[in-house]
Amino acid sequence: MPFHFSFPHYLLAKQSVDDRALNKDVLAALRLHLNAPASGLPLRVLEIGAGIGTMLRRLLRWQVLPAQTDYTLLDEMPENIVFARQWLPQAAADLGWSSAWQDESLLCLSGASGRQVTVHLEQANVFTFAASPQRQAAYGLLIAHAVLDLFPLPQSLPGLLALLQTQGLAWFTINFDGVSSLEPSLDAALDTLLEREYHRSMDTRPGGGDSQSGRHLFGYLNSLSVEILAAGASDWVVYPQRGQYPAEEAFFLNCILRFYEESLSTRASVPSQALQNWLKIRRGQVENGQLTYVAHQMDFLCRNGFSDAA
Repeated sequence: MPFHFSFPHYLLAKQSVDDRALNKDVLAALRLHLNAPASGLPLRVLEIGAGIGTMLRRLLRWQVLPAQTDYTLLDEMPENIVFARQWLPQAAADLGWSSAWQDESLLCLSGASGRQVTVHLEQANVFTFAASPQRQAAYGLLIAHAVLDLFPLPQSLPGLLALLQTQGLAWFTINFDGVSSLEPSLDAALDTLLEREYHRSMDTRPGGGDSQSGRHLFGYLNSLSVEILAAGASDWVVYPQRGQYPAEEAFFLNCILRFYEESLSTRASVPSQALQNWLKIRRGQVENGQLTYVAHQMDFLCRNGFSDAA
């Protein structure tokens, strides 16, 4: 079957992978520390790089959000926001939530026992969005899911954390941390070269990036007025069971191989024909239910400003 890539489809396909990967201890800490504002107003949540809204669906399904929540879904890619407008109401309906559009960017979700989530869909660059004075110290929870490793973190974190209220929480998930393994091995030397160069391509992106963002976040966060409440591994582990992948994880694996091809095809250190042969075999392994993929990542829950009780 021909492989047709789209970013929204990739985000849909990796839902089951992320569900397994998210660190359950860090998630438990989020539940413990996530409280509705004492003012009685809705909790204001900002998710940056939010894609099509799969994290919001997950939080609804896992019943993580307070009963009254104001949720801003921010993404730079127009195709993601367009897809989210079509997909989110049905995704919520599948979980028993009703929905009503107030306008094309404001969706009101209503659940059992009077639960309400107001969703703002914003298509904008995160740093342009964050530069607005009215958004400073405006949010009680900041979510960055599988996106911080695309940023120059030392320069980016202060501006992102400035969006949080004092004692506001930051949940930073699926931060890549320097291991991406494909098994079985084909050629040990070539496998090692491709993994190394794949990671180097992350470190040399024009807009920034860090292939070891997970481990580096400890130092970056500790250098700021941020308390790390919980941290742990959130590895992607995708493997066949009786020759089949669950859900849409075969599509997910083909997306990963596409990212390898895009990142490595122009690197002088990577032999072009060897790369194409490697990709052909790997794609065959996906089709035949033989490929296993592991990527090491880290999750963090942080609090903006140290607690007086700490």
